[in-house]
Order: sequence, then structure tokens, then C-alpha cells
Amino acid sequence: MGKDTGFLEVDRQDRTYLDPGERLKNYKEFVVPHDEEALKAQASRCMDCGIPYCHNGCPVNNIIPDWNDLVYKGDWKNALEVLHSTNNFPEFTGRVCPAPCEASCTLNIIDKPVTIKSIECAIVDKGWQEGWIKPQVPEKQTGKSIAVIGSGAAGMACAQQLARAGHAVTVFEKSDRIGGLLRYGIPDFKMEKHLINRRAVQMEAEGVTFKTSAEVGVEVSFKALQENFDAIVLSGGAEEARMLDVPGAELPGVRFAMEFLTQQNKRNAGDDEVRAAPRGTLTAKDKHVIVIGGGDTGSDCVGTSNRQGAKSVTQLEIMPQPPEKEDKALTWPDWPMKMRTSSSHEEGASRDWSVLAKRVIDDGGEVAGLECIRVEWKDRQMVEIEGSEFTLPADLILLAMGFIGPKKRGLLDRAGVELDPRGNVAANTVDYSTSEPGVFACGDMRRGQSLIVWAIREGRQCARAVDEALMGSSELPR
Repeated sequence: MGKDTGFLEVDRQDRTYLDPGERLKNYKEFVVPHDEEALKAQASRCMDCGIPYCHNGCPVNNIIPDWNDLVYKGDWKNALEVLHSTNNFPEFTGRVCPAPCEASCTLNIIDKPVTIKSIECAIVDKGWQEGWIKPQVPEKQTGKSIAVIGSGAAGMACAQQLARAGHAVTVFEKSDRIGGLLRYGIPDFKMEKHLINRRAVQMEAEGVTFKTSAEVGVEVSFKALQENFDAIVLSGGAEEARMLDVPGAELPGVRFAMEFLTQQNKRNAGDDEVRAAPRGTLTAKDKHVIVIGGGDTGSDCVGTSNRQGAKSVTQLEIMPQPPEKEDKALTWPDWPMKMRTSSSHEEGASRDWSVLAKRVIDDGGEVAGLECIRVEWKDRQMVEIEGSEFTLPADLILLAMGFIGPKKRGLLDRAGVELDPRGNVAANTVDYSTSEPGVFACGDMRRGQSLIVWAIREGRQCARAVDEALMGSSELPR
């Protein structure tokens, strides 16, 4: 694929960023894309490796060598068609996916994988620019109606596939705008929201109906959906955040990361302060901020805090600091555990590992600091290190410690579906059906907290399962 000797002649050169001093002034995307010639050169590095492990590394099984070859040859339109054959929304994954495909690339054995994510993003962005991406309206309607509950990546992918199969699809979203985590969990500086709006317009033209501010189990009766639709898909998120169980965690200055991120995204969308912050304005301006949790959500809190004008930002992680470099002989082509520094970290933050929060310091009802202790891990058991206590100043503590599953109140209580031992909706990856007849589940609500690319995969596969259940067979891809 590509140029036979491309990987020998061309060095890996990924997209660059605007200078931190410039990008911290606003909430816009700051990635500087390559020009077409540079992209062709990067695509030429995709070697004829025999077994393209990137296929398996990518949850949606993108046909990566094929569209790399087409980009190298300048055939962008066909590259877009190949890309869309496995991924409904490559402009989302091309911006926020951690790129497990690159970890699986054969050239990653020498730490120089093909810039797969950048090329993917460039293909779809060019497709929109050239007007190649148009609604795919089905030739005929099946007469079947489907309710999709949740408009995140899984719900959008499932709804689009089902609409293209000729079904009448209605998406119910509890928030005021569609997009789920894409809309309110991911900061605009990582993915601007006009990208979601543009896809929504396409999907409406394909026959999808969106109903916002319509929480099923609260404003909308689940029983009514069962009576009026031929099938129901549960595609909500794993929104039940992990709590901080220490003294002082009830103080108003201790808040969940998603509340913090959602407020800023609403402000960016033009909502007034009251609408954006029903529990009161939440801002990091002139505050010492501590983010508890070392994952992507914590990193997003770091970037948002710095843009709001935080006095200092510290990110804490309970697990040990990962190694700077993985042992390729042990990990490749699987996703490696290694030290990762995000663009938000580069903008300014202190990071610390093997730290356990012990107590939030209360100063007259306000957060004044966080008492911590260092820990070590022995035989997978956490042990506090005696005498390692320390205190950090804090005015705002953001909890980004992950999620423990979907919320049970409202929708799942009304749906009556069985849950798995982890508290997610029980459904397999063959037919995606739940314990309730005609009710299916996919995405984070089924598998737990995961990646957007996994949500797209599950949404697509669930759509095929629903289509097959309703029609007896399906031509939709898995």
C-alpha cells in the first residue's frame, strides 16, 4: 500500500498545535492541519506490511491501508467513501479518538506509526469542504418505527444506519441539544460543536427526527414508547460518576468534572449564565484547582481551568506513574500503558501519581485545601505510606474519577431491563437485545464508560441487529 519505500524515505510528521499562549485565549480548536502534499507524503508511509494490525486495533475496523493508498494517489473522494464504509463520523474520531490504530501500526514497533488519525480527519474535512458528503435518503420506507434513546455517538450512529435502511427513527435526548457527551462532555477546543450540528442536518434529511429536552422516564413515558414504536434502542451514557468518599466532599467547592465541563460548553454555545449554571456559576478563575483523576476527562478539566484563568492547576492520580515508554515485545500491537501528556497538560499543570485524597479542608463552608497521602501498590493492593501526608491549597476540587455505569433513576427504572454485574444494561454483542422484548442496548449504557469509537461501532452493530429483528434479514454492515 502507498509507496513501497515511503516508510524508509519519509519521517513521521504529525499535525502541530498553535502556541499555548495563543490557544489559551479562546475555546476554539487549535490543531494546525497539514497541506495536501504533506498528507500524501504521510500516507505513503503506510507499508505493505502483510497483516494490517491497524484493522484490529481500530474498534470500527477502519480499512486504513486502502484509504492511505488512495490519499497517496490523490483520490480523495474514493478515500472518503472507504472511510465512511466503516465509520459514520470520522470528523469526531479524527479529533478525539486516542488512535489505538496507531498503537497497532507495524511501524509503531520503531515508534514511528503512520499518522492515521490526522489523515482520517483530513479526508472527512475535505469531503465536507468539497460538498461530497450528502444525505443518503433510502429509496423506500419499511413502515417500521424505532425510538433511539440518547443522542451521543452510539445513538447517532445507530439512528443514521436505521434511517438509511428505511425505518422511521426518532431520537430522544434529555438535554437541550443533541450530541450527548460529544456536545457537553468534550471541550470545544478539542471538538467544535458545529461538527455535530452539520451531521444532525444530514441525518434529518435522511429521515431522522430529533426530540430534545425529552427525558424518557421523566418527561416521556417509556411505556408509551413501547406502545407506539416497533423497537426501542437504549443508547445513553454511563453517567453515574464515581464519588469522593472523604470528609468535606459535600462542600460546594467539590464538584463533578462533567458539571464543570458542561457549564463551559453551554457558555460557549451562547447560553446565559443562569441557563448554563442552574446550581450556580462554576468557574476556575483566580482559584487553586485540584483535579482528581488522571484520565482524559481530568485532562479536559485542566485545559478548561487554564482557559478560565485558574491561579494553579494540579492533577492527581491514585495509580502509579506509568513508564515513559512501553516494552514493545510485551505490548504491541495492543494498547500500551505508558506516560501520556496531552495538549492540556502542556498548557500548564502539576501532575502527581500514587496520591490518595484523605480530607477536604473546610474553612467556614468553603474549600481551603486537600489533605493527601502517598500510596504504593503491593500485589494489586493499595497501601498508604506512613508519614507521607501532605496538604495542597485548593479553592475548587473537580472529580474526574470515572463512571460506574448508567443512571438507574428514571429511564432504567421504568424500562425494567436486567443489568449485568457491573450495573450496565445486560445485552450481548450479537443481537444487542435486552431482557425486554423489542428493547435493545448499545454504547456506554451497555458496555460501560468507553471511547467514542467504540460507541460508533456498537451503534452500527446494534442498528443491524434491530433491522434484522424487524425485517428478518439486513443489508446493513456490522
